[in-house]
Amino acid sequence: MGKVSNNRACAVVWLSIVGLCGAMNAQAATDDADDMDTNNMPVKVQMFAPAKGDHVGIGGRGWFVDLAIQYPTTLDNTGFSGFQLTGPAVHNNVAPFPGTFSAGADDRLPGLIVLASTTTLGVGGCQNIANLFNLTGVTNTSATGVELWDTWIVGGPFFGVDTPSKIYVAVAADLNGDGIYNDAPGVVPDVNGDGMCSAADLKALGVASNIVKTHFYINP
Repeated sequence: MGKVSNNRACAVVWLSIVGLCGAMNAQAATDDADDMDTNNMPVKVQMFAPAKGDHVGIGGRGWFVDLAIQYPTTLDNTGFSGFQLTGPAVHNNVAPFPGTFSAGADDRLPGLIVLASTTTLGVGGCQNIANLFNLTGVTNTSATGVELWDTWIVGGPFFGVDTPSKIYVAVAADLNGDGIYNDAPGVVPDVNGDGMCSAADLKALGVASNIVKTHFYINP
């Protein structure tokens, strides 16, 4: 009788593990589908840091988000409104390259959307944090388009400590039809009401770029 019970318990545990793995594989498949759905968008986003699996920062701070964004259009139509070298406190919106520093859409690159799953700022995982980027500039112009770089060093433990996290990055579509990529919201609508935003919510909003996402770990 005890042996039968033990076998049944083992079967239940095994089925639970299989179910969990199935759910994880399904989520991975959904993420892959999201990538495939947005890879042919006109704007291209690359994220150099954090990379998948990185263990970043010390005590939740001192880590980077580093992006390159390629637009198939003129500089005016990217929404770029000026160079930026900014940060908190006395660094906020001062010469020589002023830019505001707060949660929300970026005043210098107003089409950019950046979400972090563990953010404690604003409304959490649906809060656009693009306006926290410190350094924005033009890295290439050509007859076929423009490349901008955008970099941010995280100055405080606003995204957790000793925890896994996830970042999503995209450029919003031209939602108002003015021909300029400047329509990123301050907060991304949470389509399914689960309190978190992901690639599905970004697609529902409308994007002009691929959706870059990465899983990483924020160090203690």
